[in-house]
Amino acid sequence: MKITHSWTKHTAKLLRPLLLLLPLSMLLLSSGCATVGHEFPAGQVSSIHIGATTQSDVYTTFGSPWRTGIDNGMKTWTYAKYYYSLFSDGSTEDLVIKFDKRGVVAAFVFNTTKRAK
Repeated sequence: MKITHSWTKHTAKLLRPLLLLLPLSMLLLSSGCATVGHEFPAGQVSSIHIGATTQSDVYTTFGSPWRTGIDNGMKTWTYAKYYYSLFSDGSTEDLVIKFDKRGVVAAFVFNTTKRAK
């Protein structure tokens, strides 16, 4: 009887961490999705005009960029939202804007997986 009791205590001690991880694992597997970036007003992309729209205009319309960088010596701002899912189609939208030395839009590209209506 003593051996069974000892074995049960030892087994319970070993299984406790696994039992704590089980609900977390089930939650992750059931959701099966991830989001990277943040929302931005993609419908406002048409307000951007090369050679006319300033960095300040972009900030007013789109807010803080999700990511910043340099491309061929030009400052870049990236706005993006990427949604990935294991069980359904994901969706992506990104806007990359390049500014010249005066802080005016020199080029931009907008990509989306959403279909036009």
